Amino acid sequence: MGSTIPGPDGRPRCRWCAAAPEFLAYHDTEWGFPVGDDRRLFEKLCLETFQSGLSWRTILAKRENFRRAFRGFEIDAVAGFTEADIARLLTDEGIVRHRGKIAAVVENAKRAQEMVRREGSLAAYVWGFEPQAADRAPPQSASTSPASIALSKDLKRRGWRFVGPTTVHAFLQAMGLINDHVPDCAVHEAVERARAAFVRPG
Repeated sequence: MGSTIPGPDGRPRCRWCAAAPEFLAYHDTEWGFPVGDDRRLFEKLCLETFQSGLSWRTILAKRENFRRAFRGFEIDAVAGFTEADIARLLTDEGIVRHRGKIAAVVENAKRAQEMVRREGSLAAYVWGFEPQAADRAPPQSASTSPASIALSKDLKRRGWRFVGPTTVHAFLQAMGLINDHVPDCAVHEAVERARAAFVRPG
């Protein structure tokens, strides 16, 4: 089985994006492109928290509902959520109603506030774990990495929840800290150019 499939324009894409119709646009315009915005980084960590044990398709289909429910994933807003907010979210059929994960997102927002105060931004902290090219495994060949293990361990030490190495690796892939598009993918070079032009925060 090859590592790519032809897209609707005939150009090759990573094989995984054929698994659901909504994956193609996500693959072509988001996955792997570098992100330095705290809100987007926090959102992705939260969505990966909710994905734990589920499929990304489920989360992606509900992403706009999550954004509405969690006030756009603005860190300060989510950090201010109360038990009443958690109870409200447990009745929201548009999201994944898992008390532990909902509570974790609220607590992680508080930890993110601490990180912003200490590091200057969530982005500056996260990008400090960007792996060197020499330390990278071949694209899509592993579900964890030395970088994801290190970041997961440090986040847990700081009190973050639901941030295991596999969850964090998916975050690193999606937010462009690594380019995990296979070399033959039509988007691989676009991501490489974006990463080369990206100004690392901090």
